[in-house]
Amino acid sequence: MAKPTDNPADPFKKALAEATRVLADEPELNVSFTVDPPGLSQEQMRLPQVSRRMTREEVLLARGTADAYAMRMRFHDPSTSARYAPQGQMARDIYEAMETARCEAVGARAMPGTASNIDAKIENEASRKGYSALTNMSEAPLPVAAGYLVRHLATGRDLPKDAEHVLDLWREFIEGNCGETLDDLDAVLEDQATFAKFARQMIDDLGYGDQLGDDPDEFDDESQDEASEEEDDEQDSTGNEEDDSQEDSDANPEDAQEDTQDAQEASVTLDDMADAEMADEAEMPEGDMPLEPPPPAPHSEADPDYAVYQTDNDEEIKAEDLAEPQELERLRAYLDQQLEPLKGAVSRLANKLQRRLQAQQNRSWLFDLEEGILDAGRLARVVANPTTPLSFKIEKDTEFRDTCVTLLLDNSGSMRGRPISIAAICADVLARTLERCQVKVEILGFTTRAWKGGLSREAWLAEGRPQTPGRLNDLRHIIYKAADAPWRRSRDNLGLMMKEGLLKENIDGEALEWAHRRMIGRPEARKILMVISDGAPVDDSTLSVNPANYLEKHLRDVIGMVEKRKQVELLAIGIGHDVTRYYDRAVTITDVEQLAGAITEQLAALFDTDPRARARVMGMKRAG
Repeated sequence: MAKPTDNPADPFKKALAEATRVLADEPELNVSFTVDPPGLSQEQMRLPQVSRRMTREEVLLARGTADAYAMRMRFHDPSTSARYAPQGQMARDIYEAMETARCEAVGARAMPGTASNIDAKIENEASRKGYSALTNMSEAPLPVAAGYLVRHLATGRDLPKDAEHVLDLWREFIEGNCGETLDDLDAVLEDQATFAKFARQMIDDLGYGDQLGDDPDEFDDESQDEASEEEDDEQDSTGNEEDDSQEDSDANPEDAQEDTQDAQEASVTLDDMADAEMADEAEMPEGDMPLEPPPPAPHSEADPDYAVYQTDNDEEIKAEDLAEPQELERLRAYLDQQLEPLKGAVSRLANKLQRRLQAQQNRSWLFDLEEGILDAGRLARVVANPTTPLSFKIEKDTEFRDTCVTLLLDNSGSMRGRPISIAAICADVLARTLERCQVKVEILGFTTRAWKGGLSREAWLAEGRPQTPGRLNDLRHIIYKAADAPWRRSRDNLGLMMKEGLLKENIDGEALEWAHRRMIGRPEARKILMVISDGAPVDDSTLSVNPANYLEKHLRDVIGMVEKRKQVELLAIGIGHDVTRYYDRAVTITDVEQLAGAITEQLAALFDTDPRARARVMGMKRAG
């Protein structure tokens, strides 16, 4: 008998999981609910978490996500999609968005109840990505608008308000270029291969025909023609050779016997030559053996099996190299506007942190030493008795003066809006405060150069899609402030986080390993690395062709390596997501407004001399 549960959401989760398996026609599908970003693989579906409160928004989002993924599994054939997939990034994004819309539209026609659920999912995504604030076409994503248009035309349903706004920005352009092609939408919707050709035609109409690559149907027709011609030629040549040989042997049997003997002698000669070459190789001394190139260094110290398909397009770049000085000033001014309502609270937190640090920075001295700074307070003894030796003193070092703190900020697309603004503000405040306390601060960010692959994926497609290629995107690691750079020179750099289009996907494991390598090269005695993230590593291009836990496993391996080596003190702050399952020393905040206070308390606790107080503030259990 099953044990009853205290969570009122569990019956709903169970019912939704069963319904999803039926809709997807996958009885063995593993459905889980997690705070990590939703995702879909061949045997695993991750849905948004539903809390005990079971709010209307949570329930609708979970149902909409489940229905969208189920329609994808039921009506989408990966091999057909891969056959017609374009090579260029923009063309591929439009192609994928249209195929997703097709699956959802076909599902809505067959099962009308799924349409309203998927509407709720679209509404949540559009709201979360801030589509309502977009003002012109250049800010709105064209692939998203193309997918919205296909879904609207195929189902006849109105889009949610924010999604409708994105489509309105692009509608005139898309319909003006693809009007005749769009007339055939209803006729091609049910068949994926026919729809793929339709999507490729739309991409060409939109001006991205140069990114389509070769037409797979034309290539197959040519291959079949060439194969049939070669087969006919082989049959003709084989028949002619047999006829000629038969005629020669019938005409002159002695010549045929001589040819056979010559062939046998030639075979013996070749065998003798091969034996001689093997003997020469056996007699070659070891010093003359050709040297084999050394195996390539692993891409990760934490996991030698972690693979990266291509590193040529990865970049480690300074923030000032990603934008012009005038743009950085403008973005910094925008960040300051975000800071204005929080000015009082942020100032109080900064002062609180500085007081706590300086309270431990009170000077203490060692007296009666033979060298150091002359102790003027004891000169009276020397005057009274000239034979008394001079007394010297030295100042004791504080516990944290020789310290470097690195802030590693998640610059993924899910941080867009309020979270990234708060993270930038906190980094700014901490840099100023710690610099006053003579603590070096480094501020780093990590994201990718493109959505869903970039040049690495294009190279992978061009080389025939090898199996399990490993990480399949181009990294972008950003240095906002180097440890030795003063805050005043790096102030404007933090505004870069407000730049539209900067935030893309996140590969946490390699970013953490990069920050760790930078830290262990520092001369400071104590090194503290603080990670600020809002969830698990996510890169669609990598996870679509590797195991579903590929990036997550690597992150765990890197964390294990850092904590085992103990050269760097590692802690993390999760924004809206529980990161304690990755990091031993971590705290989770549910509201980005709490981030400043959480960073302040965490950092101040690290400098607390009482380990019990430190553990209490950080909400951690002592190891062991």
